[in-house]
Amino acid sequence: MRHALRVSLGIGLVLLGIAGLILPVMPGWIFLIPGLVILGDYFPPVKRLLHWAKEKAEKSGVMGGKQPDPPVTSQRPSSES
Repeated sequence: MRHALRVSLGIGLVLLGIAGLILPVMPGWIFLIPGLVILGDYFPPVKRLLHWAKEKAEKSGVMGGKQPDPPVTSQRPSSES
């Protein structure tokens, strides 16, 4: 009974998130991400998708991973007199 309730909650959040992505009334990712996390406990393809997305976010620095060093630019002293 508890598993069915959690799966139903996950599906409901995902559907609400998709509706939020389409409609400009609410942000969809607020509902979509928790729904996918809940469904990831029960469906291995969803868990793989979340793992892939987490790795991508860490590499890009979105999740507080190591930020890439900014490009080095040579600065010449200005010769204003």
